[in-house]
Amino acid sequence: MVRGPLQSVAIVGGGPAGSALAVYLGRAGKKVVLFDKGNRPPIIVGESLVPATVPFLAELGIEDEVRAYSTFKEGATFVFNSEESLSFKFEEVRKARTKYSYNVPRDKLDASIAAMAEGSGAQILRESAGLVREAGSDRVVLDSETLARTEGFLGGPPDLIVDASGRRRLLPNLLELPFEAGPRKDTALFAHCEGVGQVIEGNVHTDTLSHGWSWRIPLPGKMSVGFVVNSEHLKTLGVSPEEQFDGILAREPVIKAWGAEPRRLTDVLKYTNYQLVSKRGFGEGWVLLGDSLGFVDPVFSSGLLLAFDGAKSLSEAILAGGDSRAMQRYEQRARRHIRTWQKTIDHFYNGRLFTLFKVGQVVRHTPVGRMLDFHFRRHLPRVFTGEASASRYSPALVDFMCRYALMENDPDLLAIH
Repeated sequence: MVRGPLQSVAIVGGGPAGSALAVYLGRAGKKVVLFDKGNRPPIIVGESLVPATVPFLAELGIEDEVRAYSTFKEGATFVFNSEESLSFKFEEVRKARTKYSYNVPRDKLDASIAAMAEGSGAQILRESAGLVREAGSDRVVLDSETLARTEGFLGGPPDLIVDASGRRRLLPNLLELPFEAGPRKDTALFAHCEGVGQVIEGNVHTDTLSHGWSWRIPLPGKMSVGFVVNSEHLKTLGVSPEEQFDGILAREPVIKAWGAEPRRLTDVLKYTNYQLVSKRGFGEGWVLLGDSLGFVDPVFSSGLLLAFDGAKSLSEAILAGGDSRAMQRYEQRARRHIRTWQKTIDHFYNGRLFTLFKVGQVVRHTPVGRMLDFHFRRHLPRVFTGEASASRYSPALVDFMCRYALMENDPDLLAIH
């Protein structure tokens, strides 16, 4: 269990989750050391933000800065095939609190949050942290060399170690924590390109491909393009990530309908796309945050929202004393949030979500549909904008509708293969 009250915190990992937590705790007067070696890849998944992230940017004090280097985003577009697509604007969402968002260069966003963390009083060490598991327990401490490098800033060993190391999952691996893996293991290829068409300028675009799906995220002067594809199919397209990426560009019918000549500006980055959630979120002197606790498929741009919401929730638990009850509240919220997105993502892959979208386009013009339209348009879109993704009712309604409101339409026709 975690002991309180907590005065000093070591955060391992300087991505958005770790840096945002450092901002919140630093402003509250806690002693915070953030370990961030800074060896990130040149392109990072997570460039599209849902509207619910915008209040966090404002709260962190960086929205004006982010706006200056980002692409303003007014909505989202889903492309089913070369002839059918569906777009919606955030301003059309009933009861929406935030009606816009941004597509962001992640290197600049991460730097903005880190600078705010340092300005809030956190000590940032551009190096790795040495973590040691105490014999016969699941307690984790900083090794003596790492603690010495803090130069007494914490006044001794930290009261709490936060693992915000992302998919490296340093503490779960060190402690051999059990985990639950999701159903899919695809491969993601992504690069920055030019000459990529858009249905609606500025929108994040999600395209269904003959094998897998793609994203198009407009950034200043370029387009982030990613493909999430079955790993076995990729082997038929070449050996290198560049051969595979360019093979998809050349062969996919939906991409030909983009109406432009896509050209890569960068090398292609490649990673295994899977879903994983640790079965334990905290223990004696440690807690997991962000992707270290759990991560899901990137299709609905939920990663940064989960990071910011988790950082805020964990800061509240720490400031409430950091006892087991406070940590349990944090973990329960984080898990519920992850489950919401995972269920919705499952319905994306099995075709039920897009089938529901198309059914809704017809039913909303019927007498019954007009009666229910206000209710559905208040709850369903706000799951995807993130404003209701941590609630109980709205995600449950999406799940129910995907299961039971398809009106005998075959969801497999829109499934991702």
